[in-house]
Amino acid sequence: MIVRVSNEGQYRIPDEHQGPLNELDNAVVAAVEADDEDRFHESFEELLQFIRTNGVAVGDDEIESSDVIVPPADLTLTEAAAEFTGDGLIPD
Repeated sequence: MIVRVSNEGQYRIPDEHQGPLNELDNAVVAAVEADDEDRFHESFEELLQFIRTNGVAVGDDEIESSDVIVPPADLTLTEAAAEFTGDGLIPD
């Protein structure tokens, strides 16, 4: 799976990390639905850190379409309400 983090770049996420990535995505959705700003920021940062740590950066010379586009790190809770709904960003 190729995940683009807006304003950062793309990361190739190995298959074995897709389950934990989906769980983190679901945690962000739950925080947004609960309108819990602190929990949202904590969960969203965990999601971004997981992508950065477990993903392999796609080189600038590679052209890959993104399977998922994650909003930038400075996303607000209000903005997240439009992005993180239902099943979230990461497909099951």
